[in-house]
Amino acid sequence: MPALVELQERIKTLGDVPRVMAAHHGSRVALEFEGRRTTYAAFDARTNQVAKALLAAGLKPGDRIGHLGKNTDRYFELMFGAAKAGVVLTPINWRLAPAEVEYILRDCGAQLCFVGPEFAETVARFAPETRADRRFIGVEGAHESWMSLEDWLAGASPSDPGLAIDPASIAMQLYTSGTTGRPKGAMLAHRSMLGLRETQRGHSIPWNEWGDHDASLVAMPVFHIGGSGWGLMGLYNGAFNLITREFDPSAVLDIIERYGIAKIFLVPAAMQFVVRQPKARQTDYSKLKYIMYGASPIPLELLRECIEVFGCGFVQMYGMTETCGTIVALPPEDHDPAGSPRMRSAGKALPGVELAILDAEGNRLPPGEVGEIATRSPANMTGYWGLPEATAKTIDAEGWLRTGDAGYLDEDGYLYIHDRVKDMIISGGENIYPAEVENAIFGHPDVADVAVIGVPSERWGEEVKAVVVPKPGRSIEAESIIAWARERIAHYKAPKSVDVIEALPRNPSGKILRRELREPYWAGRERRVS
Repeated sequence: MPALVELQERIKTLGDVPRVMAAHHGSRVALEFEGRRTTYAAFDARTNQVAKALLAAGLKPGDRIGHLGKNTDRYFELMFGAAKAGVVLTPINWRLAPAEVEYILRDCGAQLCFVGPEFAETVARFAPETRADRRFIGVEGAHESWMSLEDWLAGASPSDPGLAIDPASIAMQLYTSGTTGRPKGAMLAHRSMLGLRETQRGHSIPWNEWGDHDASLVAMPVFHIGGSGWGLMGLYNGAFNLITREFDPSAVLDIIERYGIAKIFLVPAAMQFVVRQPKARQTDYSKLKYIMYGASPIPLELLRECIEVFGCGFVQMYGMTETCGTIVALPPEDHDPAGSPRMRSAGKALPGVELAILDAEGNRLPPGEVGEIATRSPANMTGYWGLPEATAKTIDAEGWLRTGDAGYLDEDGYLYIHDRVKDMIISGGENIYPAEVENAIFGHPDVADVAVIGVPSERWGEEVKAVVVPKPGRSIEAESIIAWARERIAHYKAPKSVDVIEALPRNPSGKILRRELREPYWAGRERRVS
């Protein structure tokens, strides 16, 4: 049988993943979800049915479909089936408010939306025209207003659709929080999602190598690149992938022990929840090789605790939706519980990735000087859907993508993240932009002005704080501000705390000086991000 690397050389698009793995590992279990097991052969057949059903529904290559639901094996059938039909999947953050979900569906022009059982009420709250403009399909059973996925697939053939898909075409469209209060759809091509996997072949990266019987746990939400990308990683390597509906710290420990999980991706906040479980020190981790973590750095004390309890290798991953996930990694050998200087870094660029530190004019800076982090690699997104100006601001003519993070490189190529160029807050792995939260708070009857900042949080890395100016003669109740915001945006975006001041600091042009507002909370911390 061909070696794994030989099989991977035949994979040029996402649709090739089930094809190639089914041809050589057809009897191997690809996915398990809540007791339902799917072999690679069955997975290939199911993805063929999805592709055939999409084409029969009149969708053409380049058309969009949405998925609003929690993690399930059916999501990956949709993901790879859409890829075989040349259709673009848009997974939607189920934690968003109904109006935010509705905006994404309208913006991407999804003709079909596959809905999990928990979100029928969300769909019911859409405007009538949104419900009328597209078809909804129940992922786990029928609804009074739409058919089930199984009924929709019933007449579709399990034979391969045989379409030639251009690797440069778009495979997925993932939405990121918007600096102006509207999310942007990052267009990820097949070759972008697979490009770094190709460049890593031939390089010795032990933590990125997979054995024939390795088991992977997909616990992070698939609406993030961390969830979808990690699922892709396991399937691309022919692994057994255990899918959990959502993250449950206690269940994670049971799964690690029962299934002999070898690799898992978590955000640091999730790692903290798991390691603090009462049974964490009684669980068998003998098969656990690596824990990959990303979305935010890990506090040294938490890392020490995790190393002691889990006894495996740790890999910090730095990346973003616009880079299809990880582009920089800090390997296990650089994880020193004693706290070496390199532990403050995000690691080194993966093979095929270029990094540069740029000043305000776009000039490259030497090692040790702080500027905006830029990257160029096959993993960069194609652009933002329908936003050519935003795309041009992010990706230049030479293919360099500005990350919005500030940092520096040392002489050995290790990347150190210093601060953010943009105002984004990362709380528990979720990206939150102040403008979006401020827009939700404006209009409160007691608020004259508001600024939103991220402040340190031991639990979440960062949490949202609103700094508000009351209207004359009005008093501010923090609980009222938080409740007001929660009615208009997802709860995780709403402020956790509220400060009241007389006036917001602004520069001569009227721009809020967020750095001044943040300074008291971050004083004494070398790293000004979570």
